[in-house]
Amino acid sequence: MAAISLSLSPNPSFTTTTTHKPSHALSTPTFLKFPTVSPSTIKSLTYAPLPQTPTPRATFSTRAAASPTPSTTFHGLCYVLDDNIDTDQIIPAEYLTLVPSNPSEYEKLGSYALCGLPDAHSTRFVDPGKTKSKYSIIIAGANFGCGSSREHAPVALGAAGVAAVVVESYARIFFRNSVATGEVYPLESEVRVCEECKTGDVVSIELSESRLINHTTGKEYTLKPIGDAGPVIRAGGIFAYAREAGMIPTLTSS
Repeated sequence: MAAISLSLSPNPSFTTTTTHKPSHALSTPTFLKFPTVSPSTIKSLTYAPLPQTPTPRATFSTRAAASPTPSTTFHGLCYVLDDNIDTDQIIPAEYLTLVPSNPSEYEKLGSYALCGLPDAHSTRFVDPGKTKSKYSIIIAGANFGCGSSREHAPVALGAAGVAAVVVESYARIFFRNSVATGEVYPLESEVRVCEECKTGDVVSIELSESRLINHTTGKEYTLKPIGDAGPVIRAGGIFAYAREAGMIPTLTSS
């Protein structure tokens, strides 16, 4: 390293002196001791998988189990109503707290079906103390199922044992709920069958032929085809149909 000295004289001069510092070589401190490791002392690690016990789990299938096709013929007593039967008459709002997915509450819904009808209907749809009706087919006029959009309406009828409803026309929401839940077949007639049938008449419905037969009077009536809604109702509702068709997976236990 060079050092510069300055002389304070009339004729200043510069002198340069060079000093050298001793270099320090890097060496290992004596107080650090590193052990020597022989390759023979290093053991290789081996992996042994633990035994596994099979755990039961759910598996998914895209097809439902095959089931026999139900009959497309309904036979029984009919219950006749007029026009504009609304959902409050089918199942009053006070019973909407009942949960259809609960078997006991589903049964109770059936016992309250059509209990909101006016007193002019002297013949009760469901007898007191019963949960099922002896009338398996309902015949009515126009605008059946009008009012609120409650799904309990077709569910209550299905819980009471109703297989099909034959009317002149439906409120759209009731028709859709009937198909979505798969509880009842919502059928439409070409004429006002409600004016030619009486409560207690024995009737049959042939779905494949779109025909209603009144065995009490001997008359037959043409029904409008149920169309694409038929397979959905027959499957038990829109979700059951989607599983059968492979649209959504079916949960099965293995």
